[in-house]
Amino acid sequence: MKVLVIDIGGTHIKIASSDHLVPVKVVSGPTMTAKQMVADVLEATRGWTYDAISIGYPGPVSHDRPLVEPHNLASGWIGFPYQNAFPKPLRFINDAAMQALGGYTGGKMLFLGIGTGLGSALVVDNIVIPLELAHLPYKSGRTYEQFIGLVGLQRRGKKLWRASVLDVVARLRAAFVADYVVLGGGNAKLMKKLPDGVLLGANSNAIAGGIALWQNLANTVPRPAPSRSSQSAAPPLVADTLPTAPVEPPASGKESKKELKKSKQETKKPKQEKKQGKKPKDKKGKGKKRDAAVISNPTANNSRTTPPPSST
Repeated sequence: MKVLVIDIGGTHIKIASSDHLVPVKVVSGPTMTAKQMVADVLEATRGWTYDAISIGYPGPVSHDRPLVEPHNLASGWIGFPYQNAFPKPLRFINDAAMQALGGYTGGKMLFLGIGTGLGSALVVDNIVIPLELAHLPYKSGRTYEQFIGLVGLQRRGKKLWRASVLDVVARLRAAFVADYVVLGGGNAKLMKKLPDGVLLGANSNAIAGGIALWQNLANTVPRPAPSRSSQSAAPPLVADTLPTAPVEPPASGKESKKELKKSKQETKKPKQEKKQGKKPKDKKGKGKKRDAAVISNPTANNSRTTPPPSST
């Protein structure tokens, strides 16, 4: 099967295929829309032959379509009719996951794509898990992407940027207990000395990952996992990034106080009910003693009504 691979980035769109492994670059940027991307790709690949298409998208995807608009491109990517715009069947995958898929060599690998933004993916035992770490808080009220993406590089300079990259790599490697880390993306080549267990990924990894995505469709999550006999030979699986349930915002101060007071009242209710259920004791407290006697000697009444056995 011949595969066309489209790697969408914040600065360029790279286009390659099984027959054209050297990518063709198309300038993207904040004005690039989905419609313009399709037009540029079809123009750049005129005369190419392919059977299927892999699209690496800079954001979470599910069921072969984007879930959110990209941060570094124009809007209009959600809901666009990709299947009708392209002449062949296509599959979407997170762009960092596609690069991770092409660069995986075994074990537990963390991939970080440091380009215009920050892409991330984890590969564990041949299963590719797309991550969304770029916009998590890091330092000084800024995110990981704002420190080690292109904005951080331009704002702080190469020396401080390299130090931040190494710090982020160490933190995330420890957090995911990764055996090794692969750095990809357009700015990975700016790194100099790397610690043990941190490698530079090849530029061709994204293309290789896009081609591998179609090698075995039966091995794509959430389809059933392959049998043990075929796991060693199967290419990595790709887990879709599914939308999570919305989280309700925290209650205001007044509401939280009311809820706390209500919960305290509810916790006191069982004690009050228990007190109400007790037997009222008589004035001299004899009722309480009689009850205690019955509990401590449950056979006392039987001993009074049943005569002792005869000695004869």
